[in-house]
Amino acid sequence: MDRGDWRTKPADRFILRWIKVHLSSRITPHLVHLAWLRPGMITVTSGSLGMLAGVVFGLGAGWLAALVGAASQVLDGVDGQYARLTGRESRGGAFLDSVIDRYASSAMIVGACVYLGAHVHFRPLGLLILVGFFALVGGDLISYTTARAASLGIELGRPTLISKGTRMTVLCLAAFGTLFWGELPFVALCYLALHANLVILARLVRASRVP
Repeated sequence: MDRGDWRTKPADRFILRWIKVHLSSRITPHLVHLAWLRPGMITVTSGSLGMLAGVVFGLGAGWLAALVGAASQVLDGVDGQYARLTGRESRGGAFLDSVIDRYASSAMIVGACVYLGAHVHFRPLGLLILVGFFALVGGDLISYTTARAASLGIELGRPTLISKGTRMTVLCLAAFGTLFWGELPFVALCYLALHANLVILARLVRASRVP
């Protein structure tokens, strides 16, 4: 397998592709000789770091959450690369990766909401809960509708910009930005909620025209 094959897969888009090509691929070759290592171990480690980032965010250390979340993002690319290089790709592993990704991204959104409510004392609290809800559900529905449309043979058109890599990157940048402006995560949540749900709406309209 040449180097252009193992770094990414066709479904990777935009920011996620950049992370895998420029960051993850610098780590993966150093792990190939570890016979005891399995792709699932890397997946679980990546997801655990993502969830830890959400907890750290909620505890008030936004900058640290950003660093932990970024590490999670980089490792999220390593597991697939390692599986391809070692011939250990499996549908079960891909399914595990998708599930773990949802836990990590959801933890970051919840962490951002807790941070805003408990440490920035954002008000009105009802608005924060509403925006957080739509950011959380919208992000999950992006992944769900992509998979569901594929299983039903529905063409969704061009890939969305609000992919999992974009969502986590936006949250990590917002977390780090709390060093300069405490309410920045709310801006990030608004963006995620608006963009994701507009994409979902467009997909619903497109699907309604499919016999």
